[in-house]
Amino acid sequence: MYITITPQKMGGNFSKSSADFVGYLEKENQGLEQHEMEHFFNPYGDEISAEEVVKEIDGNTAKLEKHEPRFYSITVSPSKYELRKLQNSSEDLKRYTRELMKDYVASFNREIKGRPVIIDDIKYYAKVEHQRTFKGTDFQVKKNQPFATKILQLKTEIRNIQEGRAEGNIKKMKKEIAKLERQAPHQQNGKRIVQGMAKDGNQSHIHIIVSRKDASNRFSLSPGSKYKASDVKLNGETVKRGFDRDKFFERAEKSFDKNFGYKRNFAETYKARKDFVKNPNLYFAALMKLPANEKALAFKMITKTGLPIVPSIPVSQTQIALRIFKRLRRGAEIAIKSSSIGI
Repeated sequence: MYITITPQKMGGNFSKSSADFVGYLEKENQGLEQHEMEHFFNPYGDEISAEEVVKEIDGNTAKLEKHEPRFYSITVSPSKYELRKLQNSSEDLKRYTRELMKDYVASFNREIKGRPVIIDDIKYYAKVEHQRTFKGTDFQVKKNQPFATKILQLKTEIRNIQEGRAEGNIKKMKKEIAKLERQAPHQQNGKRIVQGMAKDGNQSHIHIIVSRKDASNRFSLSPGSKYKASDVKLNGETVKRGFDRDKFFERAEKSFDKNFGYKRNFAETYKARKDFVKNPNLYFAALMKLPANEKALAFKMITKTGLPIVPSIPVSQTQIALRIFKRLRRGAEIAIKSSSIGI
């Protein structure tokens, strides 16, 4: 389970409105009949229009400074192992989202009208998507890049020959291109993986847009707070502040496991990934204590992240272990950072 929380992009040419982001989330509905579309939903309704989402989010921004985000985007990406537990991706993920957002509000160290924040205090809209494409940052695209560069160079040479700007054997060059296409290390359905290619398999995930202000448009609720929990004096009164990200991610996992009867492997847990970065000795000790079958699954899951377990030229067991550790830790650091808030 990977969860990211991202503030609205501000400044420059970015609009203060949520319209662009909401429009982006409508991309999968293009060309579909009404009954085939995935609609926005919230705790109270299932078929909410994009226009209503924009109106409600943009109209809930009282007293925010120019530099402050109007909304936050939460992306929830279950793993292929987690998705296998779902009976109906759309309906199950909607149900899970509603539970997840209860975990979200419970992670605020805030009080509204003398009580903790509850689900009715926030204004959010969510949408389930079923498609993903490979991005330039994906490890498969990166590993294939040297082959992509050579193929592009050959295609440019062929075009120059065809247009009379150079001489060469086009037939030989086309054979070299075909060879490079086959040699690229990451393939999907017999084709080299490139940026923009649709990913195979169940790619269902959730996008959530949540207003910075509470539903009454009076209080600011920022998951981007630097504090987990603290009290400050404001106008002579003690005010609670903070958002506990660790608590949110851990509760989100537990809610999924409880709702779908999922037995989470050690390697899948947010705590394990965090320990790997913060306290690797503790992580490896816990990993090695796992029962044999759970340990085998853990290593299988680790290899599926795209981080090489064994370097291409092994020199010694010590060097192999060191390289594995460095590469895995670098990947874990990226995962941890993607699960935090970049502000």
